[in-house]
Amino acid sequence: MATVLVVDDEPIVRDVVVRYLRREGFTTLEAGNGDLARTLIETGDPSLVVLDVMLPGTDGLELCRWIRSHSDLPVILLTARGEEADRIVGLELGADDYVTKPFSPRELTARVRTVLRRSRGDAPRPQRLAFADVTLDGASRMVTKSGEPVTLTAREFDLLWFLASHPRHVFSRDQLMDRVWGHAVALDTGTVTVHVRRLREKIEADPARPAHLQTVWGVGYRFDP
Repeated sequence: MATVLVVDDEPIVRDVVVRYLRREGFTTLEAGNGDLARTLIETGDPSLVVLDVMLPGTDGLELCRWIRSHSDLPVILLTARGEEADRIVGLELGADDYVTKPFSPRELTARVRTVLRRSRGDAPRPQRLAFADVTLDGASRMVTKSGEPVTLTAREFDLLWFLASHPRHVFSRDQLMDRVWGHAVALDTGTVTVHVRRLREKIEADPARPAHLQTVWGVGYRFDP
């Protein structure tokens, strides 16, 4: 099974999360602050990080930014702050999912399993999709633009793959949450908006005038190859 790094400055929270994860067969690592977490990421080779936002020293958002600048390691943010602005900041930094305290350890474990499954490439079929100067490889989950690699999070890849697999089909935000996120989430549909904006910044020639990831006002989004 995968190794999950649990980062939280509250020992009780870490203990509960770790016990549930181990019960499901996961190997776990623990850190009570961002600096130790960074060391464990570099030396312990975790498969996923459950990351509290409010940490002493290097906080969770700063650590999430550092992770995303170095790798596509999946991150689930865990925090007591449930305001929309906080959720959007975490998602814009590249978090794959977001759980607010108080939370169900059983639900968090299910989220870990789902994010890991998607990050390992179980969702897309092993084939290639190409449009303009962008190519998606479903087997390797690699994306290139003009021959250069584009770094996407697991969820960004899933969303782009899904939309590109259904060209010119309009999907509402609720439909995309259901088809791409694939489980009951605590996040609202603004999550989709954030991910589409980040994808546009990475693959569109002009993100302000997207040629591929188009908004259908009052309905949702469609992909134009």
